[in-house]
Amino acid sequence: MQTTRPSLRLGEHTLGGGQLFVLAGPCVLEARELIFSIADQLAALAAARRIPLVFKSSFDKANRTSVKSTRGPGLDDGLRLLEDVKRRTGLPLVTDVHAPEQCAPAAEVVDILQIPAFLCRQTDLLLAAAATGRIVNVKKGQFLAPWDMKNAVDKCAAAGNPNVMLTERGTTFGYGRLVVDMTGFEHLSKCGRPVIFDATHSVQEPGALGATTGGNRAFVPALARAAVATGNVDGLFFEVHPDPDKAPSDGPNMVRLSEFPAILDSCLAVHAAVRANVR
Repeated sequence: MQTTRPSLRLGEHTLGGGQLFVLAGPCVLEARELIFSIADQLAALAAARRIPLVFKSSFDKANRTSVKSTRGPGLDDGLRLLEDVKRRTGLPLVTDVHAPEQCAPAAEVVDILQIPAFLCRQTDLLLAAAATGRIVNVKKGQFLAPWDMKNAVDKCAAAGNPNVMLTERGTTFGYGRLVVDMTGFEHLSKCGRPVIFDATHSVQEPGALGATTGGNRAFVPALARAAVATGNVDGLFFEVHPDPDKAPSDGPNMVRLSEFPAILDSCLAVHAAVRANVR
């Protein structure tokens, strides 16, 4: 376990370095007023706890199970809405990019470009994201070992951008099942970049509902606390929604917004206890 954690600067915020930070928001952009309401509540939560929080939502979900699934408002409308969220709340932003040509326009609005797990080995996408100069959050593929993520870091560095974060989101374990290897966080830490645990995608059950992905949000709190307890996690990623069962994407594994403060507080308590005992 590293006693000095890696960190990145994001405006007035430090991500990592011993303080826990959070990426949170609904899976995909929805109605304007709903997005504003979620963002307002997350901004208030972060301010009350004095922690860095980055608002997350996707303008396009290009990796849905079915061609009939909701994908989102698209690049132009989605970025306009995200820009309005930033202007309204002051929160920094993170969103997914799925193709190299999306990186430059997205970087004009958001602070962190996120590479989906299924695309973490796509060299052209990584290079395009890194070339924007924005922080790049690369999600570890469900099919990769933690130590393989050094290659993603090296690709971004080759484009002149060392500002990379790595996110664990579970590993494929047979059909329709993910598991989280708690020893993997130490291997990710050896890449020398801030490590994030995606607590909500890690409880997915891929393809479990036939045309959509299933999941079980009841496991999110325990997994999040366990990940923080390893001492190798710098940030947490949660998808949250006021009514997950009616959400157009990732409903089964998203955390109910009203329950999120208690979950976060329990993780912060574990983090404080771990840091207090680091020698």
